[in-house]
Amino acid sequence: MEFDVIVVGAGLAGLVATAEIADAGKKVLLLDQEPEASMGGQAWWSFGGLFLVDSPEQRRMGIKDSKELAWQDWVGTAGFDRELDEDYWAVKWAKAYVDFAAGEKRSWLYDMGVRLFPVVGWAERGGYLADGHGNSVPRFHIVWGTGPGIVAPFERRVREHMKKGLVEYCPRHRVDDLINRNGAIVGVSGSVLVPSSAARGEASSREVVGNFAYQAQAVLVSSGGIGGNHDLVRKNWPSRMGKPPKQMISGVPAHVDGRMLAITEEAGGRMVNRDRMWHYTEGIKNWDPVWANHGIRILPGPSSIWLDARGNRFPAPNFPGFDTLGTLEAIQKTGYDYSWFILTQKIIEKEFALSGSEQNPDLTGKSIRKVVGRALPGASGPVKAFMDKGEDFIIEDNLSDLVAGMNKLTGENLLNFSEIERQIKARDRELENKFTKDLQITAIRGARNYLGDKLIRVATPHKILDPKNGPLIAVRLHIVSRKTLGGLQTDLSGQVLNATGDPVPGLYAAGEASGFGGGGVHGYRSLEGTFVGGCLFSGRVAGRAIAKKLL
Repeated sequence: MEFDVIVVGAGLAGLVATAEIADAGKKVLLLDQEPEASMGGQAWWSFGGLFLVDSPEQRRMGIKDSKELAWQDWVGTAGFDRELDEDYWAVKWAKAYVDFAAGEKRSWLYDMGVRLFPVVGWAERGGYLADGHGNSVPRFHIVWGTGPGIVAPFERRVREHMKKGLVEYCPRHRVDDLINRNGAIVGVSGSVLVPSSAARGEASSREVVGNFAYQAQAVLVSSGGIGGNHDLVRKNWPSRMGKPPKQMISGVPAHVDGRMLAITEEAGGRMVNRDRMWHYTEGIKNWDPVWANHGIRILPGPSSIWLDARGNRFPAPNFPGFDTLGTLEAIQKTGYDYSWFILTQKIIEKEFALSGSEQNPDLTGKSIRKVVGRALPGASGPVKAFMDKGEDFIIEDNLSDLVAGMNKLTGENLLNFSEIERQIKARDRELENKFTKDLQITAIRGARNYLGDKLIRVATPHKILDPKNGPLIAVRLHIVSRKTLGGLQTDLSGQVLNATGDPVPGLYAAGEASGFGGGGVHGYRSLEGTFVGGCLFSGRVAGRAIAKKLL
């Protein structure tokens, strides 16, 4: 047999697993349908956020964290309610992942050269009770170099093994079938696609120029989720979140289509938690798209006024950055697929960041000078580009003209100026005292008790309608598709299970294809920083387990 292991998918989880298996001296065939330019998959495009617990960065920022607090937050967020079936292995994976995030995760990455931005971010703040959804403390650690910075050490390891002959990497090889022999997966077959010069993320040809079949002792599926396939997203959309969006923008390229998940399921693997998914509510259309319908997510601070399509302010805790899926449910139940931010120049300067490596050239390029420039007056360069060129931004000196522009943009004339003015004036009156009944203002003031938020993330509370804080800005927000939280159910070695809960011999899964571990390590919701980290952990676990089993 020419190869010991076949890895399907050269995203981050696939690279990690390949590196771990080859480290053990086993020969790996790494297949991917996309061109070589796309090595690293979706992780390359990411902001590079990592969930860590009680890290040196947290301690330097005065954050008191612990594994016990992190686990409290995880289970309060996940809401596991299928423990005897679909969540059985997911809970075990979640416990193992929190142990990893509180243990050797940072040192393992540090030894490979990964460094972290010193200010820890606070994502998914919750807004409920202590044992409910959300991070009790900031845990979002940004990799110095963002997504490319986290992909680089694993790509380097894989390429070193390629030079040694332990890894053979074949882009433009699309797997069409898993070869089943007497109940065991012993290889793959598929189509060789025409060579492509498509850049990373761009659509590539599906013209077939040949066929292939390879055998191995084990096959690992690390092919991603379904976020680029809007029809499949809608098919699996849970009724608890209202009707599926008629219109979405894509946070991932079209090739993230779930195709390999269906192939693996047909070969005997079990898909679980199909109704669990993670889509963002603060999407804007990319004025300079890489792929079709390309959406970018705003990473907002907590101060923007969030209105539904008819101009009604969302109730607590549906504030920017608090509960992604809670707000998604609220939006979808309005009967419209979009919502609005209204904010000021002061807010956008301090609170708007854009998700993605390409939208953060200072962090991605590891430029200290450019990062320091974020503290200067004015919005960051990428945000300013969207203000100038993005179709979802409206900028005016007064609220009347702003609302008129919002109505003109949608053509639906749903917004009533007097009603929006009434709500914002009511909010602004609450700033007259240091105490308030407006929970968003309370949340803003609470956030600024954390030094990191006060320095670079949360604007000083101010009146939206005071001209000295302007101009006023409105942003139309779309639903942007992103992550699949369910997936192939796996045991704690990454081995795929069948419908009766038994391991499928020779078949493994990692990354988003496995729900980031166990078929859904996040349960219903994510604490953020856990998608890239889930690829790292599940790829490492599966890779090491396969290598050990083949000894």
